[in-house]
Amino acid sequence: MNQFAVTDRAAARIAEIVAAEGRDAALRVAVLAGGCSGFQYRFELDDTPQEDDLVIENAGARVLVDPASLDLLAGSELDYADALMGSHFAVRNPNAKSACGCGTSFSVE
Repeated sequence: MNQFAVTDRAAARIAEIVAAEGRDAALRVAVLAGGCSGFQYRFELDDTPQEDDLVIENAGARVLVDPASLDLLAGSELDYADALMGSHFAVRNPNAKSACGCGTSFSVE
């Protein structure tokens, strides 16, 4: 069972970013304490997967999720939104009970 999914649109954007950077990197998706709702998502390029990371590959792109973050991301999907108000990675998280207007902060209470 795949506990975290990556859409084709997100995979394509990750591949573009990595190619532009000229690195053999993956996008790390992490959940950190903080933000206006209790938890916040963090996205960053990472050149070195950790031994216990979940590694998801889609269309030549790799996404890394650490075990602690995966607990809060189980059943979620990473997508890429390209809208008039700005383009960004977005996580559709069924575990989030509330979210902030910024879209990067959520709570699970």
